[in-house]
Amino acid sequence: MIRKLTINDHDLVLSYLSEEPSINLFIIGDLEVFGYDSDFQEIWAEFDEHREIKAVLLRFYQSFIPYAKSEFNIAEFASIIASFPQPIFLSGKAEIVEKFEPFQELQLGKKQETFFAECESIENLGETDLDIKKAGQDHIDQILSLRRSIDEFHISDNAAEMLRTSMESNTARTYFTEEDGIMTACVSTTAENSISAMIVGVCTRKEYRRKGLATAIMQVLFKDVLNAGKVLCLFYDNPEAGRIYKRLGFNDIGKWTMYRK
Repeated sequence: MIRKLTINDHDLVLSYLSEEPSINLFIIGDLEVFGYDSDFQEIWAEFDEHREIKAVLLRFYQSFIPYAKSEFNIAEFASIIASFPQPIFLSGKAEIVEKFEPFQELQLGKKQETFFAECESIENLGETDLDIKKAGQDHIDQILSLRRSIDEFHISDNAAEMLRTSMESNTARTYFTEEDGIMTACVSTTAENSISAMIVGVCTRKEYRRKGLATAIMQVLFKDVLNAGKVLCLFYDNPEAGRIYKRLGFNDIGKWTMYRK
């Protein structure tokens, strides 16, 4: 049986997700902040004959994240996703989301497989003398302008609304450097919750690269998040970036796959 969850299911679903808290960071964070009654977020679960959860599916705007520990009703979850307007974005633990590839009705976009890494300690973080600033909502346009200048980034049509909502709910923060009023590099968190935070949007303008700006920002941001008692997570596919993250204390814990138009 698959049904939409309500606040009455909160303890049950959190217990289910907590066995892999880093992998389920997005789902846990969104449930803690936005709950079960938002028009842009819903969550479904499949239950077994003992009324125990077998799998879950989260919708956040047009993005979907499935999670399961064993076999589940992939076809029914695919039907739910396909009932929403295109384009849809699907992401999650690699071995789970790849099960949706045969369903043509989902019109899955380009596949991107990344490494998923985790950091729990500040012991590998150095110091910086650079002036690192924390962004406010008045910096959203600058953040998105910088991200759009990066060829590898995919910026959705509702990116500004999503970033504003995340800042208002304290589930995202962005630290940045600037020169002559121009944002030169920035690093963000997303899906921040009571136990963890995801690092995203690590970017530097092309003409300011190889000056250590992003690394300096990460050193400050990582310390702030880790000193708040949270675990840091991120995904990467660039070996050079992976080496930088590992020098900063990250370790690979799995793979994450995304499908985007």
